[in-house]
Formats: sequence, C-alpha cells, structure tokens
Amino acid sequence: MKILQLGKFYPIRGGVEKVMYDLMSGLSARGVDCDMMCATTEGGSRIETLNDHASLICCDTMAKAAATMISPKMIYALRRVCHNYDIIHIHHPDPMACMALYFSGYDGRVILHWHSDIIKQKYLLKLYKPFQDWLLRRADIIVGTTPIYVKESPFLKHVQHKITSFPIGTDPWDMKKGKPNYVRESYKDKKIIFSLGRLVEYKGYEYLIDAALHLPDDYVILIGGTGPLRAKLQTQIDASNLNDKVKLLGFIEDKDLPFYYDACSLFCLSSVFKTEAFGIVQIEAMSCSKPVIATIIPGSGTYWVNAHNESGLNIEPGNSQELANAIINITSDEHTYDRYCRGARRRYEQHFTYNKMIDNCLNIYNRVLTQEGDSN
Repeated sequence: MKILQLGKFYPIRGGVEKVMYDLMSGLSARGVDCDMMCATTEGGSRIETLNDHASLICCDTMAKAAATMISPKMIYALRRVCHNYDIIHIHHPDPMACMALYFSGYDGRVILHWHSDIIKQKYLLKLYKPFQDWLLRRADIIVGTTPIYVKESPFLKHVQHKITSFPIGTDPWDMKKGKPNYVRESYKDKKIIFSLGRLVEYKGYEYLIDAALHLPDDYVILIGGTGPLRAKLQTQIDASNLNDKVKLLGFIEDKDLPFYYDACSLFCLSSVFKTEAFGIVQIEAMSCSKPVIATIIPGSGTYWVNAHNESGLNIEPGNSQELANAIINITSDEHTYDRYCRGARRRYEQHFTYNKMIDNCLNIYNRVLTQEGDSN
C-alpha cells in the first residue's frame, strides 16, 4: 500500500502535525510507503526524502488566517501526485487540506482523522462547513483519538456508522538516569506539580495558580510554555504573593523535558474548554509513571485518556479548591501515591505506546482497502 498523510503544517508546532509525522515515521520504518504533504512557512516548496519509504512534501504558504495556512500550491501539488496513493489520510481540522483534496480529483480511499471540532473560528466554520460536510461524506472511515470525542461531536452524529477510534501513542521520554537532575536540585524538599502547554485561555492555568493558595508550603507548581497570557498570569501570581509556589518557566526544550517529568510528583492538565481534545502531555507523563490530574470537559476525550482512580483523578474544570484537593489526595500518602504511579504506567502501556498507534493505524488501512464498493 502507499499512503499520504495530508494536513496542517511543518515544522511541527502542535499535536496534530506531530501525529501525522509520527505516523509517517512509524509506518515507513515498517516498510510501508508513507509520505506527508503539508503547508510550510519556512524553506519554501520542496520535497525532503526521509528514508526509502517516506518523503515530506512541503508546499509554500501564501498567508495565514484564523490559524489556517493559505497554500494554493498544496492544491496543485496534490493534483499532480494524488493518483500515486492507495489511501489519503487527511487530518482535521485543516480547511486547506480539505480544499486541496476537494479539487484534486482523487478517487481512491480516504481516511478522515477527526482530531477535534472547529470551535473557536465560528465565522470561518460558516464558510467552510459545506466543504466539511463533503469531507464527511467522502471519507470511507472516520477515526477519532478517543471514543468519547467522536461520539459526542455534534458534527458527527449522522456518520456514526463510519466512526472508529484509536488513541495517540508516543515513545516514553528518556529519563536520563544517572545524570544530575537540576530540576529536583532546584526545588529540594518540594513536591513538584508540573504542567506544560501554551499559555492560552482554554488551558485554565488561572485555576491551577489559584490552587496553590490551598496547598501547603512544601508544594511548588511549575508551568512550562509560552503564550499570550504570560503577563496576565504573572500578574495573578504577583498579586496573590505566590512567587515562591508558582513558577512560569517559559519554553522548555525537548532535551530538558525528561528532567521535569522525572522530578515532578504529578502532572496537571487544568484545561477548561473542549479545545483540549486529547492532551498528549498526559500520556507523556504516564509513560514516566507520573499520575495525572485532568478535567472532565463535556465532549472532550481528556478524561478518557486519564482513567479516574487508576492513572490519576479527573475533576470539575475551573475548580481550584477541587484541584488542590486532588493534588493532596494523590501525593500525601505514600501507599496511595505508589498505586497511582503504577496505574499511570500500566495505562500508558495498555493504550498509548507508539507501536500500538502504528498497529492500530495499519489495521485501519487494511480494513479500508478490503472494503467492497467504490469510494463516495
């Protein structure tokens, strides 16, 4: 079989494009021909050969609007090469990729990977919805990252007969055993609560910061990431006299992340809106045997990823007191804490390994290629 991953952009800046790239890498490592086509703002249009079975096809971007790359070159590029592929695996939401597929003339199999609904760009959705509806009809199979999200999405109610799901998978972080952990040394005698993500509204960091008001002084909250809310969040920390208990770390390079996962007592995903559809950081923490606190966002898959009372605790979003209580409940008793640590690693190994993701994806490809009948 020959596969094309289609959507989003390169270099990798978010979860959707990371999944695309990981699928291409994992499938090609098993000898499956799998390319990736995406828009790019760096380096212009080009083709990069990654190995004997994978190429990265980058299409120059004319502009960016409403978090969408405008790349007419993607339309022309896909028209030229689409007939070479048995399956186009398109990743949603990405209006540009959908437009490219619509105008490509491709008549082969289509897998639609539904990572999330379009939530924030409501005006864009009004313009895009006819194409989104076409894409839902065109897809042979629609894949979600959790069963909850695709079941609850209002856009997918009429296509449930096409729905399946498999979770995102990742390799565990290299914990750099034997190397001095500068994070742990910097916060001696502290229980470290770690969080990681863009400093934006849907992440709910204001509630995580407020939770520090309800925690004993031997706890410290470390928040990694950059974003437009940094100044506002720092003002909140200053006004609450929490500079000793909450630290905004800024951007953390990948090479340093294992030190934070290793040093922390648990990971917290404090998101409050459905924009948080999965939370890859949760499974990264679980791979390091770290318990997770996540929020029960209606329609989101975050609380499916984190199994309540097994890999961690799921709580009401936007509730700082409940968040603090959950942190204390997991970490205050050594026996309880060890149980959650074991449960986190067990859940990761059962559902979220990189190899399981590749296995699940291959099963979907084989299934769609053996389906009878023509494409829609």
